[in-house]
Amino acid sequence: MPITQSEVEKIAKLANLELTTEERESFSVQLAAIIEYIDQLNELDTSNIKPWQPKSAGEMSQSSASREDIVGPSLGQQKALEQSPDHDEGHFLVPRVIGG
Repeated sequence: MPITQSEVEKIAKLANLELTTEERESFSVQLAAIIEYIDQLNELDTSNIKPWQPKSAGEMSQSSASREDIVGPSLGQQKALEQSPDHDEGHFLVPRVIGG
């Protein structure tokens, strides 16, 4: 199913994107290929496939992967800070990563 460049432009406008002429041409080809693939998937017979549904909280608690949430003693602020390479006034100091 061919996708026109005007349809690509509509989609770009909805996504608040500005596209060049080359990008519109490229995306129209790519979107057409995606829709063609989806059409192929639609040809599959899924009549005997049960719909997938995530487990509810009740079902999850019955799972063998779940365990009791047991509260235990924490490390504590003082002990954690003692093991920190750099701290100040009860906070960990870390190197600046963004900006600066």
